[in-house]
Amino acid sequence: MASTGHVEEPKNFAPKNPPKLDPPKSDPITVEELAECDGVDESKPTLVAIKGTVFDVTGNASYAAKGPYRVFAGKDASRALAMSSVKPEDCRPDWEDLPDKEKTVLDEWMTFFSKRYNIVGKVVS
Repeated sequence: MASTGHVEEPKNFAPKNPPKLDPPKSDPITVEELAECDGVDESKPTLVAIKGTVFDVTGNASYAAKGPYRVFAGKDASRALAMSSVKPEDCRPDWEDLPDKEKTVLDEWMTFFSKRYNIVGKVVS
């Protein structure tokens, strides 16, 4: 995490050691259920959502309670990821109004996550 409040944009989408991922799930996950999976309670998975798709990032200390990207855990962090921001106020699901450049960054993050983490569901209202 840089002191400017920005995170590096993903440049290399393929992981060095690709994990064996499970088939994507489309289980409904409420915003409240997602919020409970914020990396604080180690008995629950740590989840991050992008554009409504929920990824299980459990095991990556960066998203745990004291990790540099903990701000994303338990939320749909689409806007923050698109803006390369780690500001809590930017961790929200709305991204459609962003400029095309930031939408491209968000798509890159979606690709980055999809190559590294299991998709465990979809955020529902």
